[in-house]
Amino acid sequence: MPSARQTRVVVLGATGSIGSQALEIISRYRGQFELLGAVAGHGTQALQEALRPFPGVAAVVVDPDGPVPAGVQVGGDAACQLAADPRADVVLVAGGGAAALLPTLAALDRPCRLAIATKEVLVMAGELVTAAARRSGAEIVPVDSEHSAIWQCLRGESAQDVARLWLTASGGPFRTAPLTTLADATPEMALAHPNWKMGPKVTVDSATMMNKGLEVIEAHFLFAIPYSRISVVIHPQSAVHSAVEFCDGTMVAQLGVADMRAPIALALSGGRRLPGVVSPLDLAAVGRLEFEEPDPGRFPALGLAREAAVRGGGAPAVLNAANEVAVAAFLRGELRFGEVVEVVSEVTGSYSGAPPTTLEEVLAADAFGRTMAGEMVGQLDRRAATGGGRL
Repeated sequence: MPSARQTRVVVLGATGSIGSQALEIISRYRGQFELLGAVAGHGTQALQEALRPFPGVAAVVVDPDGPVPAGVQVGGDAACQLAADPRADVVLVAGGGAAALLPTLAALDRPCRLAIATKEVLVMAGELVTAAARRSGAEIVPVDSEHSAIWQCLRGESAQDVARLWLTASGGPFRTAPLTTLADATPEMALAHPNWKMGPKVTVDSATMMNKGLEVIEAHFLFAIPYSRISVVIHPQSAVHSAVEFCDGTMVAQLGVADMRAPIALALSGGRRLPGVVSPLDLAAVGRLEFEEPDPGRFPALGLAREAAVRGGGAPAVLNAANEVAVAAFLRGELRFGEVVEVVSEVTGSYSGAPPTTLEEVLAADAFGRTMAGEMVGQLDRRAATGGGRL
């Protein structure tokens, strides 16, 4: 990467939680970064507001929710063209879920740094994405706090010395809630995360712990570690962001405050630490660090995601697609909380397609998951409206 000039960045998902914080980092460290352009999924006005400190940069709205001002491009093709801009040193994939796959692959057509926060991209098409990076010489760096922690712990270490990756999970808002109350938890309850400020979809995924299952798949592709050597442990304080266990029995962990700006800045800079990004962790204030095994009865999504990962092929893409549909339905009030994972399980279990080897086949598996989940949501919603039974 160039050292005599600013690092030039394109942000995909600029109006979401990660994208907004990335723009803040770019603005704070203007001597280090230059924003080339930004993409939003729907919010035209939100994108305009977000780009107010960056006059003149390229702007794209994939599916506008209102009038489009002059100078703002529209559509998925425009998003892919911006992601593929040869001037960009870094493309930050910060939102959009599965919809971010095509711009991600467009970015990987050339050598660049792909800073990836959208775990769904690697979940649904990990083989395609990593193969594209190898072909072009692009570098993939993680933004998720857990994977950033592992990336930091692996610096200077030999891959052959890695025995196990440990992903930490907060346990979300329902870690200690009575099991009898979970089925009817409201969106407001699920969105009340105790430690992190995140977008609604990932916050609900944290409540079900589907996010941790997706992160296991993501870690497998980022670090080329078998699933059997990736473990999850609940850590309520969210001070240890993850850890690496080595062959000699020692372990290295990364600690910090629960603030996504730290891993965002580290990814944008390619691992170079910038001064004063976040406040340091006060160890005395944390007091103690607790760890516990996830309860499979409380968090069945974690086991479901592992099963899909081990099945491989199109199963992870179907799992991810069904989960996106089910979570969106829950947030709209069309599913009960307890039905989210049940829908995903039914849809993933019903999939028997051949392992996808092309982008078209990955998208077909994704479409299968969305269609089947949408049909199930509709059936359950209609039954609830007429007083019928549930799953």
